[in-house]
This record gives sequence, C-alpha cells and structure tokens, in this order.
Amino acid sequence: MAAPQTPTTSRPRSAEATKQAILDAARTRFTTEGYRRATVRAVAADAGIDPAMVMRYFGSKQQLFAAAADLDLRLPELSRVARSRRGHQLVTHFVARWEDPDDDTLLMLLRAAIDDEQMAETMHRMFAEQLVATIVSVLPDERMDEAPRRAGLIATQMLGLALCRDILRLPPVVALSPAAAVASIAPTVQRYLTAPLPDAD
Repeated sequence: MAAPQTPTTSRPRSAEATKQAILDAARTRFTTEGYRRATVRAVAADAGIDPAMVMRYFGSKQQLFAAAADLDLRLPELSRVARSRRGHQLVTHFVARWEDPDDDTLLMLLRAAIDDEQMAETMHRMFAEQLVATIVSVLPDERMDEAPRRAGLIATQMLGLALCRDILRLPPVVALSPAAAVASIAPTVQRYLTAPLPDAD
C-alpha cells in the first residue's frame, strides 16, 4: 500500500516578490495598452493579486507607472571615450537599448508619453537628469551652461529614432540595420556633443 502523499501548498509570496510581480505586470500592460487604457485591475489580475494590493504598494496608477518607468539609462561614461567617438558611442548605446528584446521599458515610457502629458514629464525629467549629467562630464567649464540644450538636441535624435523605428514603424527607418542606424545618426549627435552651438536667440 502506497504511503499517503502530503498535500502541497504554495508559499505566499514575500512583499518584495509581490511588488516585483506587480511591476512586471504593469510594464507589460503599459507597453501593450499604453498608459490610459491600462488599468490597475488588469495589472492586479496579471500579477494574480487583489487590486487593493496594487494600491497598497503603489498608492495610485500614476505612482505605479512612475515606479515601472523608473529606470537607469545606463549611459556610457563618455569621459573614457575618445572625443571623436563620443557621438558614435552614445548612439550605439541608445540603439542597443531600443533594440533589446528583454527590456522594453524605454519604449513603454515613450508610448505612454505620446498621449499623456504627465507621463511626458516623466520622460523629460529622466532624460534631463541623466543625459545632462553625462554631457556635463565632457564639457569644459566655460560651456557647462550649454549642457541642457545639447542634451535636448541629442534627445531629438534618440527619441525620434525610436518613435519612427519602433512605434510609427516608417519602412525606410525600420529597414535600417542597427549598425546603419548608428552610422546615420552618430555624426549629428557628435556635432551636438562637441561642435559650437549657434546662438539660441
């Protein structure tokens, strides 16, 4: 006679595991549906929890999105790159981020920013804080005040590429290999990094 089997019970998730499950579900929902259409209830269902738990951990849908989109751009240390190669290095980094199949958080944020002013502000802040700091690291002291404008100009290229390639999917841009995309845009970013800027007025 076979010995009776001990019933198995699943262990409850830890608070940290629950929080991570919510963030993972939120990133998927925001990526596939955008900020406005994604709901807390759908995120909770995907995470296998009650919607009240989402609110307990994050407080509101906006705070949930902010947490899901809170990321490090992992920008390269340009001060360690030859001056003539800094534009190429920066564009290579961004193209790799946009193309990464295992990390679509940046695209999630860009999609949401298109139709939501508050989410656009999240992206503005992220790029301002991180990209400006990277540019400051390679500017001479007398040109530090140019860092925000240079960062903004570089963002037009990096965000514009992702918009046209991954969201609008313009055929000529989609057809570019990653290497061709880098080669096409790097000279412009190099100019924004190192060349004199025209007067802002």
